[in-house]
Amino acid sequence: MTIDERKLFTQAHLNEYNENGCVLIESAYPTEFADRARVELKNAIDKEAEYHGGTDYKDYGMVLLCSLYGGVFIEAFDNDVLIQGLNTIHGEGCIVYGYTSSSMPPDKSNFSKRIHVDSPRFITSDYFTNTGAMILVDDFTEDNGATWYLPGSHKKPEPPSEEYFQANAKRLIAKAGSIWFLNSRVWHAGGVNKTSEWRHSFTMNICKPWMKQRIDIPRAMAHMDLSGMSAAARQKLGFDAQVPASYDEFYAPPELRKYKQKAE
Repeated sequence: MTIDERKLFTQAHLNEYNENGCVLIESAYPTEFADRARVELKNAIDKEAEYHGGTDYKDYGMVLLCSLYGGVFIEAFDNDVLIQGLNTIHGEGCIVYGYTSSSMPPDKSNFSKRIHVDSPRFITSDYFTNTGAMILVDDFTEDNGATWYLPGSHKKPEPPSEEYFQANAKRLIAKAGSIWFLNSRVWHAGGVNKTSEWRHSFTMNICKPWMKQRIDIPRAMAHMDLSGMSAAARQKLGFDAQVPASYDEFYAPPELRKYKQKAE
């Protein structure tokens, strides 16, 4: 399937997502995007290591807030497959809670290897506050640490045993440019990268617009030139869902308000 022939997020995709807790959309991004993303992600990882004073820290290889590096990390939102999928699953007002990279270093695994969920289980089983969207920058293969996941586990109130997970988990084997939409309460785990090359992806955690972000993204990006940022990127990064900080902001005309979208 070429990028021009790709299908948008359909009712069938939503049904699969609701049933299994995840759905894969292939060929959502062109090869050119993945090639640029690979280079820009490596540079971002190097800058994060520089911030930490070296590579000897727990989260090495994970960019904490991808949008701080501009470029493809913001352009990623200018994609109808991504936006339609997020809006269909979570509503048009949904915003980014967290936006990290999910990269597996050469010849090893990392903190993602544990069996885990990306959202705490304090909400009733039929109401979900978060969903994930993983954009594959490299092919995910059995050799480079492709993610393991347990289909339907978002419906279970208790975590699976390690034995049950190992016996029933599936593998995310997919090509670069794919998007994997994941209910954040699906149990999953990273694999082991047995190759000599990094395996890269971006991971967005999406939440309701009334929830606090992991990092206040608009405030964190206030120093950046955002004149070229699209309306879709602006909305998803939370710029249209900022709480007023003064009477003047609260009573401002609609076009000047910081909270510009409908409350969902």
